[in-house]
Amino acid sequence: MSVLGNLFNRIFHRNQPGAATTTAQTAPAGSGAAPQPQAGAAAATTERVDIEKVLNEMAEKNPQKLNWRTSIVDLMKLVGMDSSLAERKQLADELGYTGDKNDSASMNIWLHKQVMKKMSENGGKVPADLLD
Repeated sequence: MSVLGNLFNRIFHRNQPGAATTTAQTAPAGSGAAPQPQAGAAAATTERVDIEKVLNEMAEKNPQKLNWRTSIVDLMKLVGMDSSLAERKQLADELGYTGDKNDSASMNIWLHKQVMKKMSENGGKVPADLLD
């Protein structure tokens, strides 16, 4: 499963049994395309998922103080994913990042914005201030 697909799965399907292990279809790595929802997942989700509400609820239950609103590292940690540089570089490849991956600060800012944009495009209700 792609890194982005895994992230989507943990947010969009958090209350479904086996959510962390469900395999999502993905676009080829580096294509810049977002993962395509599974047929069953699209049918099961008729209204947009309130991303802010979901992540705030997860944050309330997490003992760490994580700033998911601005940090891709904290967002990945919040949903229980590996947030290592290697994993973020893989996510950058999936999303078509063309900048310097050794400039992790710039890459991380770009990644966070792209992930929020992709969630909005794929059934997530994302606050407008996170889409700028």
